[in-house]
Amino acid sequence: MNKTIAATAILLALGLTACSDAPKTNAVPSSSTAEQAKPSQLTQAQLQQFGDTLGVSYRVLTNRPDDNCDKAAAEGRCFVAEIDFVPEVELKSRDWAIYFSQMRPVQAIESKEFSITHIKGDLYRIAPTEAFSGFSKGEKKTLRFRGELWQLSETDAMPNYYIIAGDLSPVVIASTQVKQDSETGMEVRPYVEAYTDMVKQYRRTDADKLAPATPAQLFSNNQHVSEDANLAVNTIIPTPQKVAIHSQDKAVSLTSGIKLDFGSVANASAAKQALDPEQLAAALSRLARLGVNESEQGLAVKLNWRQGAEGSYLLDIKADAIEIAAADAAGFSYALSSLASLIDVQDLRVNAMTIEDSPRYPFRGMHIDVARNFHSKALIFDLLDQMAAYKLNKLHLHMADDEGWRLEIDGLPELTDIGSKRCHDLEENTCLLPQLGSGPFADVPVNGFYSKQDYIDIVKYADARQIQVIPSMDMPGHSRAAIKSMEARYRKLVAEGKAEEAKTYLLSDAADTTVYSSVQYYNDNTLNVCMESTYQFVDKVIDEIAKLHQAAGQPLTRYHIGADETAGAWKQSPACLDFVANNDKGVKSIDDLGAYFIERISNQLASKGIEAAGWSDGMSHVRPSNMPAKVQSNIWDVIAYKGYEHANQQVNNGWDVVLSNPEVLYFDFPYEADPKEHGYYWASRATNAHKVFSFMPDNLVANAEQWTDIQNLPFEADDRARTDEKGKQSGPREQGKAFAGLQGQLWSETIRSDNTVEYMIFPRLLMLAERAWHQAAWEVPYQYQGALYNQTTGHFTAAMREAQAQSWQQMANTLGHKEFIKLDKAGIDYRVPTVGAEIRDGKLFANVAYPGLKIEWRQASGQWQSYQAGQAVTGPVEIRAIAADGKRKGRSLVVN
Repeated sequence: MNKTIAATAILLALGLTACSDAPKTNAVPSSSTAEQAKPSQLTQAQLQQFGDTLGVSYRVLTNRPDDNCDKAAAEGRCFVAEIDFVPEVELKSRDWAIYFSQMRPVQAIESKEFSITHIKGDLYRIAPTEAFSGFSKGEKKTLRFRGELWQLSETDAMPNYYIIAGDLSPVVIASTQVKQDSETGMEVRPYVEAYTDMVKQYRRTDADKLAPATPAQLFSNNQHVSEDANLAVNTIIPTPQKVAIHSQDKAVSLTSGIKLDFGSVANASAAKQALDPEQLAAALSRLARLGVNESEQGLAVKLNWRQGAEGSYLLDIKADAIEIAAADAAGFSYALSSLASLIDVQDLRVNAMTIEDSPRYPFRGMHIDVARNFHSKALIFDLLDQMAAYKLNKLHLHMADDEGWRLEIDGLPELTDIGSKRCHDLEENTCLLPQLGSGPFADVPVNGFYSKQDYIDIVKYADARQIQVIPSMDMPGHSRAAIKSMEARYRKLVAEGKAEEAKTYLLSDAADTTVYSSVQYYNDNTLNVCMESTYQFVDKVIDEIAKLHQAAGQPLTRYHIGADETAGAWKQSPACLDFVANNDKGVKSIDDLGAYFIERISNQLASKGIEAAGWSDGMSHVRPSNMPAKVQSNIWDVIAYKGYEHANQQVNNGWDVVLSNPEVLYFDFPYEADPKEHGYYWASRATNAHKVFSFMPDNLVANAEQWTDIQNLPFEADDRARTDEKGKQSGPREQGKAFAGLQGQLWSETIRSDNTVEYMIFPRLLMLAERAWHQAAWEVPYQYQGALYNQTTGHFTAAMREAQAQSWQQMANTLGHKEFIKLDKAGIDYRVPTVGAEIRDGKLFANVAYPGLKIEWRQASGQWQSYQAGQAVTGPVEIRAIAADGKRKGRSLVVN
């Protein structure tokens, strides 16, 4: 799920081990104590001038390990990087320190003049040593260091380095700030040097066979799709179950708009509630945005009730009227969404046809993390609009993690007064420590929270679009923001003489001496599950969120507790040692505490009528007999590394299993294998829309016949019943057991702006909707007796592959010719793809993943011009695609 580093199973599969201790090196000490701010030798003006003019550049020299890597960490995997400092003014003082975020732990440094100290998480401090000779104008100083594992993306190098000196205000080093490209709208990091050696910088091992997404590679990939605008004419995303085209009828024009006739649905009956027109307002507004408005002169749209599954509908389009029949408001809205999908915005015509449709899965979700970096309410509204347009019905809103708490909770103001902000307060009395390149100041967009009214507004907005909001505050791990906020509350109340009240919601045991390190390198991010105050806190938070849902008119019926990555906490906590020794809850060892917490909270939720949800790693430790009957588990395990085993085990428990497999459903991963693409990449370095489209969710193991692992190597998936050397049993799903649905994920560690969120989610969200709603004929049926799958077993037949290719041909043309323009009209900054190209005999040939998008090229930074196949060129050229509305530009590539 929200993994900065690959999960232990993945690391082991790659010949690595997960880091269970804080980074160990005598060159890079850890620090958890605040410094006393002393008067500075510098003035504020001098410090400001130095920060404004200091040139900083960051480069990765190699990601290939050598004999100098720390053999005790990650089995000797490390990278080498350098930071250059080029001052424009002299600075001889040693009275300063530079703070910066470093994604991977620093193992060792090669410098006599600088030291690096680990503070917490990804925060590090660079300071001058006694050997520091001072900064002289124009004289470059280089700090070389080794880091654990690898850095394969430019976005790994976090922004907003800042310099402090004594008691002066911090100054952000201007050269390390993120910029926005005026043509693409994308964030760029000018302080990061481009990767130029794909063998040293982009390959991690000799076995790594992933080909970078060069223009030539993309050109080869894109040749599987040819342009045919006719393929987009009668298509709907997501694909309906049944479509019958009335070929004898003329196309139906909607230029005069539509007029809804509510007929029998306007009145309540014994069987049905009246359909509230407001429940269709969102679907109607999308039609209006495309040019089809409600009008007295419009084509009649008759609404009628019919029996059917939730969200099912009939849409009958004729020249004289359109009929929609559905079983609920969702069905009526989805029918209008299908009508919108059929429309070509150029002429507002649709062909006469009859559609009968219903969803494949009841759970069709999208998850967004606003905890790591905050994202605006307006962004959430835009996301909900597009989810509704493509028939998704669950928003998993992740609002609390180590790096931030993003929801106002009545009675606990510290959660947002402190937990929603990161700034340079090393004692964390006013804010959390800077992380993820957030910088030293609280008033920046990556900080923030939703007020109670904001959240009510979000839930109302979702409910009007038939979308359930599932709130998530991760626990017991990933809880540092809550822990530090409640510690601040404790200190404040103790100072006021309210010692007993101070303990009410305390989440940490001050006497706990356990040494551990989470996946994100925190040693203090796990709730103490042996303290009753922890359960009082959870109860308080859930009750307050439930009140907000009630005020919004959508009762809280599902709450996601996270339940993942507890990182070996509690082992030396007196509270836990006492609890284990004296409890009557069946907890016999420290290792049982994680399961105890999940089971207790799940039952606590069930007593309130709320279903518990969690991530599959945490949920795998519980005893199903101790859990409520109704539980949701999100499977975030990687299929290539036996990720199907948790899925099978947990669906066999009778739980609602929602597939969230990262190599295909994590939308914070790069689209293509390119260091310039945004995102983390621990499970996949190339997850484009085509890969999401190709997913066979009902048969996870069958994907071994069409996909490779993170190093582009074939893998095998064994779904047969078996017992391993430790006696652990695994095997196929039981007959009749099915997954509840799919969920796309966006984690925000590297996703700082709302524009970047949209770039990462779209167009992948459309393919998520396609697979969650529609089961393709080319998908390999699941074999309940168990089977072995690899690239030679042949369950995914040649005929299935050909049908999949034809289906993608239609989908790619639909996106390029018809659907992207609708996203443009909605103001969605979807990813405009990078272009495939090659030069043959001095002539340029190019293609694009979505036929219909225009291509431009230029020579030697000259003027951009429209691409024509076979255009004569000399030397290297740049090439790029353009958004469907002709405004935004895609990232350009150089073709040699």
